[in-house]
Amino acid sequence: MKKMLDFSLDELTAKEKKKFLIGSVIPRPIALVSTKSDSGVINVAPFSYFNIVTFNPPMLSVAVLRENGDSKDTARNILQNKEAVVQVVDKDNVTSANLASTPLGPEESELDISNFTTVKSETIQVPGVNETKVRFETELYDSVVVYNEDNVPTTDLLLLKVKHYHIDESIYHNGYIDPDKLAAVSRLAGSDYAEIGKLFSLKRPE
Repeated sequence: MKKMLDFSLDELTAKEKKKFLIGSVIPRPIALVSTKSDSGVINVAPFSYFNIVTFNPPMLSVAVLRENGDSKDTARNILQNKEAVVQVVDKDNVTSANLASTPLGPEESELDISNFTTVKSETIQVPGVNETKVRFETELYDSVVVYNEDNVPTTDLLLLKVKHYHIDESIYHNGYIDPDKLAAVSRLAGSDYAEIGKLFSLKRPE
């Protein structure tokens, strides 16, 4: 029998709890989320607490960690205006996505510090990011505020329903997306990222 280390929540620091999760729940896909504030400022930021919820209806989840109990610009914009464009971070845009993670004030835009440019959306007011191969125009379906043991709000969990798809024709073939051509990158722990590695297939049991 293998030897396992056991930890209770009481004996772990907040940092250790975080490191155990982000170091083991890997690789994590990265969403590049664009939103629009009430004053018209375009916010663009990457998030690795991101995944698919369901395909019927098509829905994504993005968890946005709060700062000192206050919602970040992305979450606040979505909660106020109910719209966002969710893009996939890939090998070609990951450097700009990393720049977009720079902390800025609510009246500042990441477009001014990254190499990103915008493209008009079809169904919502929020523009997408031109330098991405996959864009999902979404509307807010539901949201949940997550609280810690001290009853302090720590996270805004956003459920985003997809309204429109944009797929770069270079990665599309016969109804499928080519994972090698998409070249999505994932988040690991610390400052580490990963590219798509070796692919293999397993037949699902019937």
